[in-house]
Amino acid sequence: MYKLIAIDMDGTLLNDQHEVTEGVKVALKEAKAAGAKIVLCTGRPLGGVTRYLIDLELDGEDDYVIAYNGAVVQNNATKESIVSLTLSYQDLSDLTSLAESLATPMHFFDTERLYTTNQDISPYTIYESFVTQVPLSYRKLEEVEKEIALPKIMFIDEPDRLAKTINAIPADVKDKYEMVQSAPFFLEILHPEASKGNAVKHLAEKLGINREQVMCIGDNGNDLSMIKFAGCGVAMANAIPELKASADVETKSNNEDGVAHAIRTYVLNKA
Repeated sequence: MYKLIAIDMDGTLLNDQHEVTEGVKVALKEAKAAGAKIVLCTGRPLGGVTRYLIDLELDGEDDYVIAYNGAVVQNNATKESIVSLTLSYQDLSDLTSLAESLATPMHFFDTERLYTTNQDISPYTIYESFVTQVPLSYRKLEEVEKEIALPKIMFIDEPDRLAKTINAIPADVKDKYEMVQSAPFFLEILHPEASKGNAVKHLAEKLGINREQVMCIGDNGNDLSMIKFAGCGVAMANAIPELKASADVETKSNNEDGVAHAIRTYVLNKA
């Protein structure tokens, strides 16, 4: 049986209305009762996950969450971080200059808020703040504290324009960071060691769980590393082609209780 089930949120755990359906809730409870550890593994900031952890009763002393695409792994009760990989003010300064040269909007997180240096705030920044329910602030670069620790920085734009931006990022910059596209309009820029795959691996080792006993479920590019790491990598029916190609199995879509179907089929053997 799989002892650790790492589940992406948007496009995976959540339907298109950003809800966890009753069918998925029941399947998660059944898996937890059977001895599996359920871990939400998301690109969202911690503040955008908390209400789901409480609702799903994943806020105990033995529960963990992976946030910011693997930059942070935290105990849900004690708030102790067992992984914390952040970017610096210098990274922010360098990436702000790059974003300006490429005419690309950007925003960034600390552990409390979402910030943008763009006075003309992108609709995608507003969307991010709304969906994650994380407060948004405008800051000029020179107003940002020099000691700031940033779990992630994001380039954001219309999909066709963001694709051109990604192609224009210099190779040495791509080599310096972990870059993953979590949506057609989001490019996430992280510490070079931060990824969902590395975070799941670190947590599994801490818990004494073998790789073969790990299931990961996802749908997008930022889930690819954990799908490749998992003993069983599960792609949603709505997943991007690259992820489906790397997954071991495919489940139903996020609007068809795909997470519940995967758990019942591959964990609880209730196909």
